[in-house]
Amino acid sequence: MWSIKFAEFVCLDVNNCRQEKKSRNLVLAIAYIKMTISVKELSTLLGILSEQNCETQQMEAVGNQVLQCFNKQDYYKVGCAVVLLLQQSDLLLRNSQRVAAISVLYSLYKGEPISMNPFAGVFIHLLESSSPETGTDTGLAGELPTLTPVEKAFVAQLISGPNKDLLKKTPAQVSASDESTYHMGDLSGVQLALAERQSQLSHSSRSAIPVTLSVESGNKTGENYSPKKVAEQLLTGLNPPVEQCYKPEFFRLVPPLHQCDTELVWLFPSQPTEHTVAYDSSLCITTSSDAEARRLMSRAFKSALTLQQQQLFLAELERDPSLVYHVGLTPSKLPQLVENNPLIAIEVLLRLMQSSQITEYFSALVNMEMSLHSMEVVNRLTTTVDLPTEFVHLYISNCISTCETIRDRYMQNRLVRLVCVFLQSLIRNKIINVQELFIEVQAFCIEFSRIREAAALFRLLKQLDSGVETTQGGSSPVTTTTSTTASGSPSNSAK
Repeated sequence: MWSIKFAEFVCLDVNNCRQEKKSRNLVLAIAYIKMTISVKELSTLLGILSEQNCETQQMEAVGNQVLQCFNKQDYYKVGCAVVLLLQQSDLLLRNSQRVAAISVLYSLYKGEPISMNPFAGVFIHLLESSSPETGTDTGLAGELPTLTPVEKAFVAQLISGPNKDLLKKTPAQVSASDESTYHMGDLSGVQLALAERQSQLSHSSRSAIPVTLSVESGNKTGENYSPKKVAEQLLTGLNPPVEQCYKPEFFRLVPPLHQCDTELVWLFPSQPTEHTVAYDSSLCITTSSDAEARRLMSRAFKSALTLQQQQLFLAELERDPSLVYHVGLTPSKLPQLVENNPLIAIEVLLRLMQSSQITEYFSALVNMEMSLHSMEVVNRLTTTVDLPTEFVHLYISNCISTCETIRDRYMQNRLVRLVCVFLQSLIRNKIINVQELFIEVQAFCIEFSRIREAAALFRLLKQLDSGVETTQGGSSPVTTTTSTTASGSPSNSAK
């Protein structure tokens, strides 16, 4: 994890230009200076993050001090400096200073979503550190410090939605508080946005590490050692170490020569007639029939085609089955085609059954507004190919829901009749297992029992439920009627 460090945290990809020739250094010097922090600005930042200031000032006040001392265009380089201070444990000695530095990173972009904060990766890596709970780091290059459980809880609440009193505490109070006083929100959205942003970086950028190495604490003593001077050497000047990183070198191997007596003949052709170019003259040339098929499909989205136009389009599909992938049909346009030209829609869908997008076409068909044409398309598909059972069930449920929610009484009665006839067709052709939808369909029939087709469908369900089979041997199917006897109990008679 530590190999994806500072350059990845802040999306700092300007290091590529550090490999330019010396002749360009003078041109780039001004840009380097603008990207780095000055000695005066560093002194101000260290003063804000000093031990005394972190013991007495609230984190809200610390963040306001940073916002007042630096311009908005300098927030990014200030954040880069804070990240480097966090990476070097000898520059921020106290836990309270560490907490203050983290709150500063949040305050720089607190007006924006946390996923848009260029230092969001720093927060995630701080929470995911898995070293022992000692608050010390392992000394690897560019490694962020390991937070205590209290500090992790604080960071989690900070980036998941801090309350108004969270930043009212001093950094020292946070370090001395109890872990149970903070709560962790859902960070999956931030992690997903961060992973998506990092996936756009090149593999070499994601494998970069800083050029600075931490020295063990036993070697950081001496009269000449000064944390402030070390910070100045790392953060200020032209091309400072904070902007440098080490990346794997990309080697381009020289391809071996093919061992053949005439291997270089193709470089120096003595007789050009012996080396002719094979060119496909039909490549990328649109035939007139292809253009006509696309024109007809474009018209089919808007209005009904004539019988002659339908026959012409279907003839082109028969001639070239792959043409169905190039006529401009998409899942979003399928409902328009179904409403205006259901027969064309059926033929096209049958040819798209092996397409990787067929599930999207089914979804568009299920979710479109219920109509006679959509039922016609679904009914034809069910009798021609094996459709997924969940697709058929979902379409039936949507049809029933549409009938129950429509307010126009005339349209409701019409749609109920269509649905009932459609369901009877599916049941009699054994397209669906009625037992899987028995309760839903039975409730639908009872609700619209005033309609003759719904009553007929209900009788069919009862026949199937009681094991009575409908026979069709040239005679009409067996149906039952229900009458009420004098005693009030129903009696059935076959017709």
